[in-house]
Amino acid sequence: MKLFAAFLRLIRWPNLVFIALTQWLFYFCIVQSLYINNAGNSNSPQNNQLFYLLMAASVFIAAAGYIINDYFDLKIDSVNKPDKVVVDRVVKRRWAIMWHLILSAAGMAISAYISYKTRKWIIFPANVGCVLLLWLYSTTFKRKLLIGNIIIAALTAWVIVVVYFYAGATLINYKGWLQSSYPFYIKKLYKYTILFAGFAFVVSLIREVVKDIEDMYGDAQYQCKTMPIEWGVPAAKVFVAVWIVVCIGSLSIIQLYAWQSGWWYVALYIIAALIVPLMIILRKLFKATTPPDYHRISSMVKLVMLAGIVSMVMVRM
Repeated sequence: MKLFAAFLRLIRWPNLVFIALTQWLFYFCIVQSLYINNAGNSNSPQNNQLFYLLMAASVFIAAAGYIINDYFDLKIDSVNKPDKVVVDRVVKRRWAIMWHLILSAAGMAISAYISYKTRKWIIFPANVGCVLLLWLYSTTFKRKLLIGNIIIAALTAWVIVVVYFYAGATLINYKGWLQSSYPFYIKKLYKYTILFAGFAFVVSLIREVVKDIEDMYGDAQYQCKTMPIEWGVPAAKVFVAVWIVVCIGSLSIIQLYAWQSGWWYVALYIIAALIVPLMIILRKLFKATTPPDYHRISSMVKLVMLAGIVSMVMVRM
C-alpha cells in the first residue's frame, strides 16, 4: 500500500485528474455544443470511446513526464522538497525508468491507434513530440533560462489543442474554412480553442516562474540557470506581474463583452473566480519573501487555472 501511495505521488495524480477534466469539459461542453443540428455522429459510442482513449494517452504521457522529471531532479528535490522525494527512497530508480518507458509507450501506441481510426494524423507525431519534449525538459531545458517554462506552458495548452484536432478541425486556412466542410461551427471552435489554450498557456507560464522562485536555492546548488537565478528575484517578480496584468486585462475585455451580450452570470463568474483572485495573487507576489510564500502563490495560481477550465461548463448552458 505504501508503494502504491508513493507511485500516485510520483505521477502527480491530482494533476492527471486535472488534465482529464480539462479535455472532458472541452470536448463535451465546447466541441459538442457547436455541432450544427447535432450533425455528424459526435455522440456515437465509437467516437466517445476514441475520445476516452485520447484522454488516456494524454494522461499516460503526462504521468511519464512527471516520473522522468523526478528521476533527473532527485538531487535538486532532495534540497528543495526533501519530504516529497519518492524516487530512490520508495520507488527504485530502475523501476522509475521502467514505468516511464511503459507509460510513454502506451501513450504513443494509443495516439497511433487514434490517428489511424480517425485519420487525424497530426495527433500521433505531436504526442510523440510531447514525449520527447518532456524528456529533453527533464534532462536539459528545465535548467535553462525561460525555455523550460515555455515548453511546459505549451504542453499545457496542447492538452486543449489536441482535442481541437481530434474533433476534425484544421489549422487556420481562410480559403479552405468553408462552413459546409465541417459538421460544427469551425470559426467558433477555433476562437474557443485560442481562448482556453491561450489562458492555459499564460497561467501555466506564470506558475512555472513562481515555482522557479520557490525552488531557486536548490536549483542554484546544481548550476541551473532559471530566471530568478540569472535575472534575480525582483526581475522574475516583474515578469510574473506583467503576465498577470495581461491576463487580468484580457479577462476584463471578455467580461465586458459577456456583460453586454447579456451573459451576466459569465461576467460575474469571471470577476469573482478569475480577476479578483489574480489581483490577490499580484498583491501577495510582491509581499512574498520565503519559499512557503511562493508555494502558496503557486497553489493559488493552480486554483485560478482550474476555475478558468471549469468555466467551459457555461458555454453549454
